[in-house]
Amino acid sequence: MRRHGGRGRPAWPRPAPPGRTVTPFEIFFDLVFVFALTRIMVLIGRPPTPVAMAQGLLLLVLLWFAWSSYTWLGNQTRADVGLARVGFLVAMAALFVAALAMPRAWSSGPGAHGPLLVASAYVLLRAVHLLLYHWAAGGAPGLRSRIRFFAVVSAAGWVPLLLGALASGATHALLWVLAFVIEIGGQRLAYGWRGAWPLRSPAHFTERHGLVLIIALGESLVAAGVGIGSSVTAPPVLAVALIGFVATVCLWWLYFDRAAPAAARALAAAAGDRRDRIAADAYSQTHLLLITGVIYLAFGVEQVLELVAAAHRGEHPDTDRLTWTGAVALYGGAALYLAGRLVFRRLSGQPVGTAPPTVAALALFLLPVGRLLPPAVALAVLAGLLLTAVLVERPVRASLPA
Repeated sequence: MRRHGGRGRPAWPRPAPPGRTVTPFEIFFDLVFVFALTRIMVLIGRPPTPVAMAQGLLLLVLLWFAWSSYTWLGNQTRADVGLARVGFLVAMAALFVAALAMPRAWSSGPGAHGPLLVASAYVLLRAVHLLLYHWAAGGAPGLRSRIRFFAVVSAAGWVPLLLGALASGATHALLWVLAFVIEIGGQRLAYGWRGAWPLRSPAHFTERHGLVLIIALGESLVAAGVGIGSSVTAPPVLAVALIGFVATVCLWWLYFDRAAPAAARALAAAAGDRRDRIAADAYSQTHLLLITGVIYLAFGVEQVLELVAAAHRGEHPDTDRLTWTGAVALYGGAALYLAGRLVFRRLSGQPVGTAPPTVAALALFLLPVGRLLPPAVALAVLAGLLLTAVLVERPVRASLPA
């Protein structure tokens, strides 16, 4: 590590090269992040309740913006060398602790106080990021002032977060919602007033978002195994699991074969503030919709498989249909993913047409139908809708320039 002459203090790190790729260390960080997302599914519980779904969504959003901030930092400087690597490891440890405590984020239990543990780990995660980014931006005074403003806004949100962890019931919920509003609203205010953070490597940024999405899609397949349980070899259960696999493949296809390559070219071609804005809006903001859609759709598939497996074992659950929350997770998750993809394409300057918005609206419109149909049929209808979304865009993609 370079040092200032005679002072013995670490120098400001050199900015990361513009054309670099994602490192294995960053992928490791992303794996811990996605593990935290899967723990949110445990928090929501089985069967899910509307309150638990809302609680999980709040924590998911906060975790996403924490991950996004580290993605910007990793784009500014190498995450796997020197002091940055130490800070990232501390952040990963905080994220891992938050993930383990996530099922107890809204209620106390045996051992350490769950809400306070989650809140403290989140504050540490965010504080380490701000300190590292301020240090890494030492050669850019304008960026440092922007980070200091951002730190003040973030710290204001940590106060109700920590106070809410010590409270209970409605007070706990209200304080955490307030922390959510300050943290997320403050970020948008900071972007609008001071501008987005500067993007150094478009290739690194797009690759990082694509990798975290594909890891989340992989975890959605893991959810299928959780839902099947001991009935994994039963032909009817395997058939339904394959339908869920088809739905996941469609999600992959719609992003990686259609939207991602064109968006990456648009981001690389943009310059200055426009490039920073595309990165902040189309990636940092809009990919939250994609990740949330994947997580909730996976939760819905898990509910379907649980019901199908229970029926095969001859068990008699309280209902042989999806609950409203299960249907919302299944069809609402798909609708959220499709809508997020439309916004992503629009913000990255891609043509949208009329068919994709129609399919996204249809996924939401069919939600009550998914509640009434047998679970396997509800999943099959959704998979068919996603296949339709893939097929209707083939002529559009064929007409686009390479």
